[in-house]
Amino acid sequence: MPNLKIQFGKRLKTLRKQAGLTQEQLAEATGLTIESISNIERGLFGPKFDNLEKIANEIGVEVKELFQFD
Repeated sequence: MPNLKIQFGKRLKTLRKQAGLTQEQLAEATGLTIESISNIERGLFGPKFDNLEKIANEIGVEVKELFQFD
């Protein structure tokens, strides 16, 4: 089973693309840096709880959907 951060990052990348957002757009909308979004998507870091809500809101999903891995 892959690392939770890696699974989360892959899921975020998929949902972000489905929402039609670039990393730059998501970063700007959430107040994060592009580097932060990239690091989260690559599984290097996990987001803080406050940022989970911001990310979910911007891509139009509930927070729990960010954790629904295939």
